[in-house]
Formats: sequence, C-alpha cells, structure tokens
Amino acid sequence: MIYAGIDIGSITAKSALIKDNKLLGTHVMLSGYNPLNAGIKVFETLLKKSELSKKDITAIVSTGYGRASVNFADNAITEIICHGAGAHFMNPTIRGIIDVGGQDSKAILLDTNGQVENFAMNDKCAAGTGRFLEVMAKALEVDLDQLGEFSLKADSPSKISSICTVFAESEVISMISGQQKRENIIAGIHESAAARVAILATKIKIKDPIMMTGGVAKNKGMANALEGRLGFKFVKGNLPQENGAIGAAVLASRI
Repeated sequence: MIYAGIDIGSITAKSALIKDNKLLGTHVMLSGYNPLNAGIKVFETLLKKSELSKKDITAIVSTGYGRASVNFADNAITEIICHGAGAHFMNPTIRGIIDVGGQDSKAILLDTNGQVENFAMNDKCAAGTGRFLEVMAKALEVDLDQLGEFSLKADSPSKISSICTVFAESEVISMISGQQKRENIIAGIHESAAARVAILATKIKIKDPIMMTGGVAKNKGMANALEGRLGFKFVKGNLPQENGAIGAAVLASRI
C-alpha cells in the first residue's frame, strides 16, 4: 500500500509518498495564493513523476499552514506532530528538531519513539523565520538562496540589535549606507535570527541528536549560527524541506 503526505507551507508546498515503510519520492513547489490548488498540483505532480494515479494511494494526510484547505486528504495533522514523525522516520536517533519555516520557527523535543514530548513555537513575529531572511535578502539585493554562502565569507559579523523585522530592516539599511561589508551584515542577520530560535530550544531543554528541518535548513549560514548558539552539531538530513510531508505520509500509514 502507498501513503501520501502533503505539507502546505506559507511559501512552498511539499508532497511525499511512502510504500512498505520506504520513501518513494517527494516534490516541492511554490504554494502561491491558493493552498488548495497548491495541494492538488504538488500531489498530482508527484504522482506523475512516480507513474502512479490517485487510486493507487491508500490514505492521505495533510499538514502545514494550509492543511485544512486540502479537502481531499483523509486527515489533517499539525506540522509539530508531522515533523516529529518525519525526523524519526529519516533517523530514529533524533531527539530534537529545529524547524525554521516561512512564517514561524519551532523547537521540538521527541521521545525515543519519535513522539512529541514538548515544543515551543514563534508564530507571532517574523523574526527568526524564513520571512525575516527574505525581507533582509531583498534589502541587500541578494538572492535568498545565496545568503548562506555570503555569510560564510564574513570576517566580522555586524551587530543587529532589533528583534523586530521592521526595525531590523531599517538597521540593515543604515549599515548598507555606512558601507559595512555585505557579508558581515548577512552574517549578523543570521546571528540575530539564530538568537531568536535558540530561545525556543532553551525553553524546552532540547536534547542531542538534533535535526534542522524546513527550507531554511539549506542555508549554511543560518545552520552554522544556530549550531554556535546551541552548542550542538546538527544531524544532516537529506530532505529537510520535505520533512513535514514525509511525516504526514508516515502518519497516513497509521490511519
């Protein structure tokens, strides 16, 4: 039997298929303005890639920001639980998860069975999220995907004191006017975001081994800044952005 997971985030939509407790494939695309359409498209695209049809799928679980919009799913489950299930499926030793998504960031503590013991979430402020990095990349006229590489070239990270995205953006603009090196400003942005996320991890007393999930996990500068703050090295996941969809597929197999 084949099970599907669909994760509709604020920026990207992800899908995953599992058969016989093995990952068949995944797909990622931009969410756009209509979460239902995104869910349909990301699911159908993965089916086509896998040479399958919807009748081949036994059960579907949706998760993420737009999970309630996926009206063809058999169940909708929060991303906290799905990220836990996904991380445990990919690596059963994982006890902690740092998930930095487009509009929120989360720290999750797992037990030995991959069940969520505790979590903390920042969903009231853009600071420490992918949106924060997106705003800063625009201000610096740098492609979002290049932020990590730029920050690794910094020799003296800039100090950004504002925790509010709006004020931090003004601070960054002042730094640009002051001709501070772009690499140092970007490294400072990562340090500022990491400090916000680290507070969540400290709050739940996160444990090693830790996996970083979400699209921001692909940003080496952000990952390095978080490792420095937490004092842990992350276990590298092959599909951090797809982790929530993978977890949703795992949970679909338990329906």
